[in-house]
Amino acid sequence: MAKLNLALLAGGISSERDVSIESGRQVYAALDKDKYEISRYDPKTDLLQLVADAAKIDVALIILHGPYGEDGTVQGLLELLGIPYQGAGVMSSAVAMNKLASKQLYEHAGLPVPAYMVLTIKDAAAADTCVARCGLPLVVKPVSAGSSVGISIVKTKDQLADALDLARTHDDTVLVEAFIEGVELTVGVIGNDKTEALPVIEIIPDKTHAFFDYEAKYVAGVSQEICPARIDEALTTQAQAYAQMAHSTLFCTGYSRTDMILRGRDLFILETNTIPGMTPNSLLPKAAQTAGISFTKLLDRLITLGLEAHANKMVPK
Repeated sequence: MAKLNLALLAGGISSERDVSIESGRQVYAALDKDKYEISRYDPKTDLLQLVADAAKIDVALIILHGPYGEDGTVQGLLELLGIPYQGAGVMSSAVAMNKLASKQLYEHAGLPVPAYMVLTIKDAAAADTCVARCGLPLVVKPVSAGSSVGISIVKTKDQLADALDLARTHDDTVLVEAFIEGVELTVGVIGNDKTEALPVIEIIPDKTHAFFDYEAKYVAGVSQEICPARIDEALTTQAQAYAQMAHSTLFCTGYSRTDMILRGRDLFILETNTIPGMTPNSLLPKAAQTAGISFTKLLDRLITLGLEAHANKMVPK
């Protein structure tokens, strides 16, 4: 059987470039070299080469995070070039990257979300309004950024202005939402039309971290991840069902990972990641491993799902 010519995209120009490069390195190491002839491209420097090579590329693996990688831009380029790729399409990628758009779709689908409000760069701090609507503590985050970049937890009104300034260094629109104290959970989903939920992971950030922030996600030993999560069967089933609902609500294909908070017996949806990390500390590969799917087999499956999704669009190569 002939090898597939696979384009591995990692790096890019977002603030998460270093994580993308490390993820790409891990993915390259895990890919079955008997199945794939792998060419590596960094969108920061290699887009022209990718375009030039398009006719001979069978499929792409997008291992990019944040803007210009996870937001539909690279996906759109690959669509124009007729190259199949794993994961969410242009619209789904853009919607999931925008925390406000995804939150509104969650609400429309009946998924529970924390109370929130939106502030643009033209709005005043509106501390009293934020506190009246959402209470304290508050979570302040840029609408379009990944990996907890630019997020703050605000415990008093006088901390809000600095938190807004930080979030606005990443986006001119900021989401302010109620901080839900509880158990942090995340659930991976694999599939296109028919989906499978992976085992639920419970996340315990180090006590020096108020939540599962950028460092807690990517620095070994800073957080503890328990898979399967220490919750009962009913809550496990509900969390997995919510993750599958979020996947379909945002029109995801291939795979996704939805983060949520459990308070008592109530679950709240936070966000859905359309290109989960692929490093030694990454959550989705850990859940897949618990389900009996090795990292290499997981990549094979994502590639197959990407090829199937492309074929279903009936787009000529």
